[in-house]
Amino acid sequence: MKNNQKVCIIGLGYVGFPLAVLCSTKGYEVFGFDKDEEKLRRIEKRENIVEEKYLEEMIPKAKINVIRDESKMNDCDIFIIAVPTPVDEKYYPDLSFVVSASETVAKNMKPGALVIVESTINPGVCDEIVKPVFEKAGFTVGKDVFIAHCPERINPGDPKWNVTNIPRVVGSFDEKGLARALEFYKSIISAEIMPMKSIFEAEATKIMENSFRDINIAFVNELAKSFDLMGINVVNVIRGAVTKPFAFMPHWPSCGVGGHCIPVDPYYLIEKAKELDFDHKFLRVAREINNGMPLYTVELLQDALNKVERSFKGTNIGILGVSYKANVGDLRESPALKIIELLEQREAVLHVFDPHVSEKSTAASSDEVLEKSEAIIVATNHKEFIEIPAEKFRDKGIKVIIDGMNCLDKERIQKLGIVYKGIGR
Repeated sequence: MKNNQKVCIIGLGYVGFPLAVLCSTKGYEVFGFDKDEEKLRRIEKRENIVEEKYLEEMIPKAKINVIRDESKMNDCDIFIIAVPTPVDEKYYPDLSFVVSASETVAKNMKPGALVIVESTINPGVCDEIVKPVFEKAGFTVGKDVFIAHCPERINPGDPKWNVTNIPRVVGSFDEKGLARALEFYKSIISAEIMPMKSIFEAEATKIMENSFRDINIAFVNELAKSFDLMGINVVNVIRGAVTKPFAFMPHWPSCGVGGHCIPVDPYYLIEKAKELDFDHKFLRVAREINNGMPLYTVELLQDALNKVERSFKGTNIGILGVSYKANVGDLRESPALKIIELLEQREAVLHVFDPHVSEKSTAASSDEVLEKSEAIIVATNHKEFIEIPAEKFRDKGIKVIIDGMNCLDKERIQKLGIVYKGIGR
């Protein structure tokens, strides 16, 4: 199969690029299409555009044929759509990238091609949006084109789980499409590939996974607020609960939820359910709680500044971390961006540093941030920030620390006379 089939991946981001590298190392001839010219140039230079360490050894062995002219994908046998599925300012799903990618494939593919959607979508998108695009182009699904859905599973920065070994689920409209998709994924991934009974079930699986996480994070974030009023350290309570060997899974409070999935995917299910006159109250409340954590973090800072007789206006405040996750440069839906926006509205003087996001940093180092600031918010638990000695905060004149990721040594910092507040800690 691998030696005579060509794979074209539409969208070369955190999902598509690692997948393209993997397919190439497994023997497929791989073509990559993306509208970001800078990204394409970097791929041609064999750069690791997503900063994943496990790809370092794979990239030199891979060859990705970057195409800018979409007509050059017309000889491919397998198309994988891995484009973003964001929400707009009102949290309404934006499927325009999926539609555009589907139209591009339909316009350029040869009959008999397998089209796999990896983008995260709500149940019904393949049937109501993707399928009609190919039918309009004159293809009969199950005969001239085979459509499958294999929702991506990516955990940026994870040292163990990546595109090569994370189990997957696959669904299709017909048995032949399912069989072809299963054969393809089994040829590239060293993990279980589970066939679903329908393409709708495959679509629903990813939405369920991330809604589950969002709900549980919202639960502990709400507990963090409640326990803080009671003088109870929620982190210690979670650690205590973890000692139960069954029926408990730890989730941790923070200054907000970021990334490409958890703060976005529940809205796809919420909006789809509305079409059927069903209200996902639980999901809506969870989203409201988690969306409110950046403001809660800023309010913690306000209370702490009051203790040292400072106000927001004109106060030098340092932001350590901008990306949504430790030790990666991913800005998607990062709560730090909202925190920065809220502080700018309050006329604070900000000094920002993230070792993985130079374009958002206003300082050259964490030392420079500490040198210029009176108060600090740790918005990302990068290892560089966790390793800062507590004494350095004191020596640089830091009066207040808001630990948005609960990653610093609370007791040691407080013993140095610094006002410390964590999230429920």
